[in-house]
Amino acid sequence: MTPDDATLHADVVRALTRWTAPGPAQDALRADYLDHLARHADGVWRACAPGHVTASAAVLDASGARILLTLHRKLKMWLQLGGHLEPGDATLTDAALREATEESGIPGLRADPSPVLLDRHAVPCHPGGSWHLDVQFAVFAPPDAVPVISDESDDLRWFPLDALPPDTDDSVRRLASAARERHTAPLAHD
Repeated sequence: MTPDDATLHADVVRALTRWTAPGPAQDALRADYLDHLARHADGVWRACAPGHVTASAAVLDASGARILLTLHRKLKMWLQLGGHLEPGDATLTDAALREATEESGIPGLRADPSPVLLDRHAVPCHPGGSWHLDVQFAVFAPPDAVPVISDESDDLRWFPLDALPPDTDDSVRRLASAARERHTAPLAHD
């Protein structure tokens, strides 16, 4: 493990340890993530076959009334923006903000540094499958933000929080609802 690996791993552990989960199920998931990270020094990297931390973002417009979703090129589903942690990420929040900026093309995004929710889901990252231990953040776009479709998306579109596409996954619906609540609260501080 390089110093950068240890630093990001330590930041993820610190962020999850400090985070107050919004309920018992989320707190149990937080404990599972921390246990996974205690057992896997490489648990923040895609190379960790049993599972790895990812960072995603519910990008809300300046009014807090709309969420930006991507029609994922591979999965063909409307999802929040996000992905794998990378060596240049100093913190978990930085990873979520980097992913949101790369996938939205919107400069000037700002992230609440405290996670909103956790979501563990099976993915085909490795032969036989793997798990994403997704840490989800609320990210806020500046006024008049115009998204630009990246090569990871078939489409990128603002949706009213109360009118998500009919086939939207329940995890995205939960994130949208939690992000709406976060929009009305002051940004958290570490």
